[in-house]
Amino acid sequence: MQWIPRPCDELDNPRGILFLTNVIVDHLVVLAPGLLGASVARAARARGLARRITLWARRPEVRAALLDQPWCDAVADTAELAVRDADLVVLAAPVERIIELAARIAPHLPATALLTDVGSVKFELCRQVAAALPPGPVFIGAHPMAGGAHTGWEHASDDLFEKRVCFVTPAADAPAEAIDTVSAFWRGTGAEVVPAAPAEHDRIVAHISHLPQALATALAGFLATHPGDWRHLAGNGLRDTTRIAASDATMWIEIFQQNRTEVVRALDGCLAEIQALRDNLAAKDWEDVRARLVAGKTWRDGFKP
Repeated sequence: MQWIPRPCDELDNPRGILFLTNVIVDHLVVLAPGLLGASVARAARARGLARRITLWARRPEVRAALLDQPWCDAVADTAELAVRDADLVVLAAPVERIIELAARIAPHLPATALLTDVGSVKFELCRQVAAALPPGPVFIGAHPMAGGAHTGWEHASDDLFEKRVCFVTPAADAPAEAIDTVSAFWRGTGAEVVPAAPAEHDRIVAHISHLPQALATALAGFLATHPGDWRHLAGNGLRDTTRIAASDATMWIEIFQQNRTEVVRALDGCLAEIQALRDNLAAKDWEDVRARLVAGKTWRDGFKP
């Protein structure tokens, strides 16, 4: 492990008082920091949530680059070494790798360690991660509803989670103190913490996140069967509606695999609504068409500013 001393006393660091008053964990470890994981580390440093921050990345060149970042104190050569005296571990890998990573570090965790993650699917992940841990360490799942147009730690920011929802998804038997600590940490990053059981989380995000992705992908795929220059004739509505169709396919395959049942249910419900609208149009039932348009506008206008 390579350490870089960082000044954190009040004389050398004008934010010293912040560090003393906002500290939630002594040693924060972020494993596999991409956009979300690196933003966790940056927010923790900027807001004084941890006294010490250690990172580990799979690729040596990324570890070397992270050494120069002022928002980490150490970069470990292995995930096992990174967690050996951790208080809070953030598993920031893709969904499938979070489970593998948890099993890999399990024998090396302190008995008092807490773990959380950034995975966008929770039920199966929470079950398998908890099963991989020995007695002592506690996993409290989390899903910050944050992201950006660009992936990678280079695009991280310390305000990525500001005013964004972060689901916290503890198991039914999770210790209250562990839930409180993890919730306080995510709240400290600027997020609005929303507690939910893992299964309920998956049902919610299937509708508000995974369904929109599926619909945008389907719409873009359908339009791709028509002349390519049509897209250049469209206004901003088509760009807005299909923006997320440009998301990373590998990431979304993993999400759909993990949350397949709930996504299928959401698609079934949406397809029924589309079929009803289609039937209204075919029957020239303009009153029902208007009612659906008004209902959609009312719902959309209800978003918080």
